[in-house]
Amino acid sequence: QVQLVESGGGLVQAGGSLRLSCAASGSIFSINAMAWYRQAPGKQREMVAVIRSGGNTNYADSVKGRFTISRDNAKNTVYLQMTSLKPDDTAVYYCYLNNGKPYWGQGTQVTVSS
Repeated sequence: QVQLVESGGGLVQAGGSLRLSCAASGSIFSINAMAWYRQAPGKQREMVAVIRSGGNTNYADSVKGRFTISRDNAKNTVYLQMTSLKPDDTAVYYCYLNNGKPYWGQGTQVTVSS
């Protein structure tokens, strides 16, 4: 089993920044990818950013140029640096890890006020 613990969410004004962290522990073995997803009220969960084992990254079009995903392999931790936040970024953000099986964190609320 793998446990994912997220932190860093909160309330921020539009234009502000937040950094989310997700620490993985347990039977991690070889990680194929780690990612951040988000789900806003009444909407489907969507991929925000992914970082693969080789370091390749992909971003949703809506966050390109504003969000940066990074990973500390020694700490099995993935980060999401969010800048120029908009009210549309308000959502619960979930950490995701795939090591052959998918694992999800419990989610952390990000609220951006206008």
